[in-house]
Parts: sequence; C-alpha cells; structure tokens
Amino acid sequence: MNEQLKTLVKLALVLGLFGLAWDFARAQTVEAGALYQQQCASCHGEQRLGVMGPALLPESLERLRRPEAIKLIREGRPATQMPAFGAQLSEAEIQALAAYIYQPQLPAPQWAADDIRRSRSFDADSRQWPASPQWKADPMNLFVVVEGGDHHISLLDGDRFETIHRFPSRYALHGGPKFTPDGRYVYFGSRDGWISKYDLWNLKQVAEVRAGLNMRNVAVSSDGRWVMAANYLPQEVVLFDADLNLVKQFEAKSMNGKQGSRVSAVYDAAPRKSFVVALKDIAELWEISYDPKAEVIHDGLVHDYRMGEAIARPGYLNARRTPLDEPLDDFFFDDSYNHVLGSARPGSDAAGGASKSTLGQVVNLNARRKVSSLPIAGMPHLGSGISFDWQGRRVMASPNLKDGRISVIDLKSWDLVREITTPGPGFFMRSHAKSRFAWADSMMGGKEAKDTLTIIDKQSLEVVAQVREPGKTLAHIEFTKDGRFALASLWELDGALIVYDAATFKEVKRIPMSKPVGKYNVWNKISREEGTSH
Repeated sequence: MNEQLKTLVKLALVLGLFGLAWDFARAQTVEAGALYQQQCASCHGEQRLGVMGPALLPESLERLRRPEAIKLIREGRPATQMPAFGAQLSEAEIQALAAYIYQPQLPAPQWAADDIRRSRSFDADSRQWPASPQWKADPMNLFVVVEGGDHHISLLDGDRFETIHRFPSRYALHGGPKFTPDGRYVYFGSRDGWISKYDLWNLKQVAEVRAGLNMRNVAVSSDGRWVMAANYLPQEVVLFDADLNLVKQFEAKSMNGKQGSRVSAVYDAAPRKSFVVALKDIAELWEISYDPKAEVIHDGLVHDYRMGEAIARPGYLNARRTPLDEPLDDFFFDDSYNHVLGSARPGSDAAGGASKSTLGQVVNLNARRKVSSLPIAGMPHLGSGISFDWQGRRVMASPNLKDGRISVIDLKSWDLVREITTPGPGFFMRSHAKSRFAWADSMMGGKEAKDTLTIIDKQSLEVVAQVREPGKTLAHIEFTKDGRFALASLWELDGALIVYDAATFKEVKRIPMSKPVGKYNVWNKISREEGTSH
C-alpha cells in the first residue's frame, strides 16, 4: 500500500469515528431534548424561554455552575415550585438534562415588540389605590430587601428593624431595585428580562412586562416618567413609560450597523435628564436624553455643526454616541454627572478578547471624548464606588473584584490618592454623608476573606476596624436614612440582616432572612446619597 493510499485510509477512519461521535452526541441531545419537553417544558417553556420557572438558556445560567444545576435538578429548590427529580430520573438522565440546558438555543430565540406587548400585565384598579402608605412606619426609612435564597422581597421598617411585608419575586433579580422620585413605586428587573412595578404604599403589584430574554438591569428617570432596560438578549435597550407600556427599542449596533453588542447596564443621569448606556462589545458610550429640549444630535465627524454640515437627529429619546478607546461596561459618575469614570472587564474589547488596557478611562459627556486615564489596575468595581470630601478635595473610592484593595481617586486631577489594603477582593462599598466611616466587603476573596467587612476612616483613609462572621459570607452594607445604623447581609440560605451601630460597630440586632443579597434604603436611593450606588 503506497503512502497516499495509507493517508486516505487513515483520513477515512478518522472521519468515520468523528461521524460516529457526532451522531452519538446528536442522539444524546435529541434524547435530552425529549426528556426536557416531558419534564421541564410546562414550567420553563418549550423553547426554554421561561414560563412559571426561569429561562434555561446559557445567557440566563451564566452564574449557575453546572454542578449546582445538577444538584438543583436532583434535589429541587426548597420553598419554590422546582421539584426534586432524583427519585424519578436516573443519574445519566439528570446529567443529560443539565448538559442540554447549557447548550445554545438554535436558532437564536427572538423577542420582538409584539412579544413585549403581549407579555405586559397591568392592574387597572391601581389608579384608584390610596395615595399614602397603608402601614405605619416612615416610608423614607423603608428598606427593600432582596432575598435570593427563596426569591422573595421583604420590606423592613428602618426604625424598628421589623418586617412590614414579604412577597414573592421573579427569579434572579439583578441590578438592584429602582425607585420613583416620591419613593412610592419600585421597579425590579430579573435576569430573565421581567420588569415588575410594585406599589410600596399599597403593598401590591401594579404592572409587569418582559423586556427581553436576558436582562442586566433597569433604570428609572429622575422625573419618574420613563423606565429603561439593558438587554444581553436581544442586544438592545428598551424604553417604557411608567406603567411599562413599550415606547421604543434601540438596537445596540455600531454606527455603521456592522457590529452588535450586548448591553452591560443603563444608568439614570439625573442632572442631565438622560440615560447613559454601557455597551459590552462596542467602543462607544450612549446617552439617551429624556429632556424634550435636548440639543439635536450630529453623528459622525462634523467640522462645524452650527453650519448644518451634518444631518441632525432630534436629541429627545435618541442615542448620542461617544467614541471610546475600548468598551467600558462599569461606570461611576462624578457629582455633576458630566464625567463618567469607566472600566472594562476581561473580554470586553471590540474584538472579543482581553481588554487592551488595565487603566480606567474618564469620559467627558459634554465634549464626548476621553479626557484622562484612571490609574486603577485589576478589576475595579466602579459601579459600587462612593464619593466623599477628603482634605478639601472631592474623591471617590472603589473596591476591586480582583485584588484586595480600595482605590481612592481625586475627582479633579484624576490622580490616585491612596490604595487601602483589604483582606481580599470585594464587590460592594458603602458609606453615608453623616458617617465618618466607609464599609467594604471582601466577598470575592474566598474562605479567608469573604467573612470580613473592613471599616475605613474617610478622613485618615486608614482601616480602623473589622467585623466578621467566621466561615460565612458577609457583604453589602446599606445605611439607615439618618446614617446611624449600618445593615449587612449574611449571604447564606439561612442568613440574616445584621444591624450594626455605625459609630461603635457593635451588633444591634439580627433579622433572619434567606440569602439577603441586597437591601436598599428608599431615602438614600431617591436622594442619591453620596455613600450608596446610584
């Protein structure tokens, strides 16, 4: 047998084995698909888009590790409608189901305007509900607590630290609840794309709509008229009125229309009367004004827009693009909201690879260009940064998702003022204008660090104390309206809210809750208190 013939035989053998493997994998997928339709489709939808249960798409499951998914299928989820299948399915079938739900849905699922409109529900009686709280407590010192363990919301009286009401929520709320300016209504966004409007004064849901199939967060305009959703799937931002009627969709594409992008987040820039949009895959920042008097938009390069050298678009409810050096998907705003401090995540550059720079960027929204770099390495979590006065200067402080440090930046010179060491990488940092101290967690730091909150003196920029819950995860501080108490989350299924005296750091009370992933004080949020995220 000559060498050419031998090569052809080897190639045929390899192709044959590959074909057998492909046929086997396809057969396994078909079998798992049939198993899914039989056991799961009634709750999660025939196309895995979600019905009573959450969507089971790779985009929706990115934070659920496969071993955890296997455990959920086998054992179910307590206090939910998710049953345990361990007694009726073999281990091989459970493994096959878990593998199936992590496969992309082909063709890619669509969610168009008609789908959005059909998904909406609205309680018409809500227009006649009383316009005052139907419970006795300070509505401005109310905490909205998201309990991720069993997907519920608890409303906590911030004076007595007692639960006023508790109700079920959508699966996997994300991005924090957002409030109307009067504090009456709150909007929740889920990773599955559902937006729920809830009347805190009457303890009833007003409206609900599905904005997309995988959503990052929602923002509410400073006048309470508009709600905007940021979607990964489909790739767009979606505008609603206050009662969640669809108003407009903005497809997240580059100016030439050739590249699409996931939308990382949307923020309300109250002083500017606009939404600011972070894009994951395109080196642009968008600003969408809800000011009817907004200046017109000139896209592209213009020598002098006053001479009408480019075709203008209305500035009202349209996207104004700012070109960037690289995509930025995590933002902090200075007090004026004229500057965005942004950073990129690994894999956020336009080519889909690792970020080219370890530095953040400062972007002037009026000039629509980068004006400085930020000397912050690692993975700063700028969206959780806080601002305060230090030695006559305005500074911001940001935790870091990769390194155990807090970076303090001068908001005028953009220089690094100080780096403060913490036990490990953290996600949240919080303070209050009436408190001398800032609190930072180290929840990303593993067993050695996740149980510790670090307390920093905002004047000396030194660590003055720590509080710990050995072996547990302690995270996400929020202050009461007056800044006297700091509430931390014991981030466990059998967890709690732990109330600390904000001056002495002593525990005051412990309120049992199921993995309270976040708690949000109405006054601090609607007043844009400097010590909390906006």
